[in-house]
Amino acid sequence: MTPIGPIGSSFALPPLTQVGGPQLSKTELGGASQSQGFGQMLDNMVASVNAKQAQADQITQSVLTGNSGQLHQSVIAMQEASISFSLMVEVRNKLVESYQELMRMQA
Repeated sequence: MTPIGPIGSSFALPPLTQVGGPQLSKTELGGASQSQGFGQMLDNMVASVNAKQAQADQITQSVLTGNSGQLHQSVIAMQEASISFSLMVEVRNKLVESYQELMRMQA
């Protein structure tokens, strides 16, 4: 069976670029320093999500009051906040699952 098209050395994907996506710091990605614990890392993540939601609310309020005509910025900010919140909820769910699994192992 022959491939649909040739994939040679001339085939290259364009580099991925980030267009206003969430910017996570090293501590939010799990690279906590020795003096910073796991709880502090989670606190930083919650604070980051809260800041994104507050920023989205501020931009949306500005659009609704007519101070800004950039509706697209408002929608983008709301989506970023929503995705950040969804990520935080999924991390929480995985932590709860891991804790429950550890409790089952000890029994």
